Amino acid sequence: MNKWSDTSRERLLSCHPDIIRIFNEVLPHFDCTVVEGHRPVERQQQLYAQGRTEPGPIVTKVDGVNIKSKHNYQPSRAIDVVPFPIDWHDTGRMYYFAGFVMATAQRLYDQGHIQHRLRFGGDWDMDTEVDDHTFMDLPHFELID
Repeated sequence: MNKWSDTSRERLLSCHPDIIRIFNEVLPHFDCTVVEGHRPVERQQQLYAQGRTEPGPIVTKVDGVNIKSKHNYQPSRAIDVVPFPIDWHDTGRMYYFAGFVMATAQRLYDQGHIQHRLRFGGDWDMDTEVDDHTFMDLPHFELID
């Protein structure tokens, strides 16, 4: 049976109760790891600098000061989760995982177990077309207000 590592559990518990409910429902069926839950503003600014003033690809469009990330709230309204074992190059598996997560979230929402719908960072406009975006954040899931 799949279970959270101490690190993943700690990161998950920094998130909104709806996110906790979704991913506790996902885990028994799909082993995964939480990369990030709540993100302090300092960390957000480090990520924002990446690809701008620091080397590396751009990984976020928000700086945490002028525009807050959903990760910056307490509890966090966003989470980054990937299937385990982690293979950053296996995007097909990440999309498959995201489909399972999104179906689970929709079922929980329809049943009234959670109060918010979920958006996936590979389908920002939620039109189920995953190849019409220029900025892809495959580990990212966020609550819709």
